[in-house]
Amino acid sequence: MKTLLTVLALVSLLATSAVAQEPRRGGELIFVVAAEPPSFDAHQEETFAMLHPGAPQYNTLMRVDPTDRTGTKVIGDLAESWTISPDRRTYTFKVRKGVKFHDGSVMTSKDVKASYDHIIFPPAAVVSSRQATYGTVESVEAPTPATVVFRLKYPEASFMTNLAQPWNWIYKADILAKDPNWYKKNVMGTGPFKFVEYVRGSHWVGTKNPDYWDKGKPYLDGFRAIFISSASAQVAAIRGERAMIQFRSFTPADRDTLVNALGNKITVQESPWNCSIGVTPNEQRKPYDDKRVRRALTLALDRWEGSKALSRIALVKEVAGIQVPGTQW
Repeated sequence: MKTLLTVLALVSLLATSAVAQEPRRGGELIFVVAAEPPSFDAHQEETFAMLHPGAPQYNTLMRVDPTDRTGTKVIGDLAESWTISPDRRTYTFKVRKGVKFHDGSVMTSKDVKASYDHIIFPPAAVVSSRQATYGTVESVEAPTPATVVFRLKYPEASFMTNLAQPWNWIYKADILAKDPNWYKKNVMGTGPFKFVEYVRGSHWVGTKNPDYWDKGKPYLDGFRAIFISSASAQVAAIRGERAMIQFRSFTPADRDTLVNALGNKITVQESPWNCSIGVTPNEQRKPYDDKRVRRALTLALDRWEGSKALSRIALVKEVAGIQVPGTQW
């Protein structure tokens, strides 16, 4: 595993302030997305191109605390509180009351159960990209409208972290019961923004949800994701202030280009994240069919010194194992 340095945000100060103050309300956030979403279903997809424009329309049961720069602190989203049994095989969650879907219907534990059943125990002809992640789950139950219970076959240290993955959007149970693939082509959740439109090759628009359960939020009136595949065009969009932010990342060179061009009008946010970079030789061909050659190659690589060179052209900064530098691990 290697810890990479990623540029999470490049934000024009014309749109927001970097100083910690009372949030400014109103306005539309315009951000760049580098690819088109294959579908609208987060339970099936694995790409940021769907996650970035889609997530504002949804909530999850748990989430990673957005104020935690290490990305390791788990907090409730639709879960108001939870308890864990002494043997760590039963997780009981109390679901927030008064949460509504964008069609006006009330969200209950039935919807949370149906969403996780959709992920963990998908029906035939339904793809679930994270089904294997929850191999420890024996059942998901909704004994009361405000209670969800996960029963595990055995304790799983990463279970709460897995629940906090941003892909675990809560869908409406009645819709899933009628058509488990409905969310591939439709958007309707409980999130802070309501879906307005998606124009392929152009943009995705969301507008403020006036009935959002977290009172006082969202601060924005809406957002607009613009789809630009070319890295140079993305840089140009932010440099020309046609977009305010790019959530994925820029190369160090593109980052520096923007900083040099915009100066104190731009903010760069960087944080560590874990990623693996693998080189797999073809063992069917010489000389790689000899394990001594393969072992020599891996021993010859100086990953630490190499990372110094890579950090100038790519997002690699630190070399590590599964323990992420700067976190409790």
